[in-house]
Amino acid sequence: MQKMGVRLWPVTMISGDMLVAAPERWDEACFTVPAVRAVIASGLKTGILCSETQREFWETINGLMVVSFPLRTKSKLVATQIKDQWKASLAWEISPAAEAFKIANLPRRLGPQERRLDKLLTHPLSYSENPLEHRVRHYLAAVEELSIDTKRSEFFASVDLGIEFEKNAVMLCPSSDLGISYEWAIDRWVEIADRLLENGKHVTVVSLDGNRDLGRNLANLLGDKVTYFHAFPLASTLPILAIHGLVVAADGSLPHLAAHAGTTCVTLFGPNDSAWKRPLGRRHSVVKMHVECAPCLLAKCQFDSRCQRELTVDRVWKAVKDKLTYAGRKDQWSAW
Repeated sequence: MQKMGVRLWPVTMISGDMLVAAPERWDEACFTVPAVRAVIASGLKTGILCSETQREFWETINGLMVVSFPLRTKSKLVATQIKDQWKASLAWEISPAAEAFKIANLPRRLGPQERRLDKLLTHPLSYSENPLEHRVRHYLAAVEELSIDTKRSEFFASVDLGIEFEKNAVMLCPSSDLGISYEWAIDRWVEIADRLLENGKHVTVVSLDGNRDLGRNLANLLGDKVTYFHAFPLASTLPILAIHGLVVAADGSLPHLAAHAGTTCVTLFGPNDSAWKRPLGRRHSVVKMHVECAPCLLAKCQFDSRCQRELTVDRVWKAVKDKLTYAGRKDQWSAW
């Protein structure tokens, strides 16, 4: 795998044609990958400007220069390191990276034509999205405005980390970094884990940083029958995710990273819209219950958590069982 990159500290200047601002959310970062690959394939010397927390993720993309900065670095300081080094920039949202492009006075600053972002751009890109399109279209449409071809299946492929997967290894992630309304009841996770163990699977339970620690609680309930893993920092978990043949997870950042690493995913959706935000790839499944109040996208439910409460163990288990025979078989292309 080709890896190119530089950290801004210590200072090392690199230059190129297009410097792209990485979205700060993990799901959005994953949805940006096909568009970034398309820019690279167009022949432009392409870089990504991201926080240090995302560096390992972006280093998995061949031909991409990774320019990273420590978290919470001031945009003005970032700007001093990219000034006069890049011909153009592409930003998707208001962020420290987008602000750094403006402060650095990069000659051509592109991005979606949105009221808050417009003030940072020299060349706003005007395009529309159809209702219920997958979020990946937001990023592809911007690149298509630059007359760049995005319709190549390899742009959507999961990465090859060179790691052999274990077909019988299943990871469970009951925690979500999107909020408690995205999380299924822990007693139901216990039932899923027990069924996996009864079927001879090796179960790893993962917890995330900065939430209710459902993962640790689930691991404690299951005891020595499972392996416990704390996924922090998230970008460093890619090799661990790639080992597992199947990941069953609450909707959040982790299933998107697992899909990027080439792992088959079953994702439990609640307040989010699976048509809009499902992990990229044909081999994955989403499980959800249709309720009148969804998608609300709320981190904390204002009613009775019915989207999670009405999602039964049997419904989730059916989706898991359907994928167990397919787990770890990495389809060549990951078309959305």
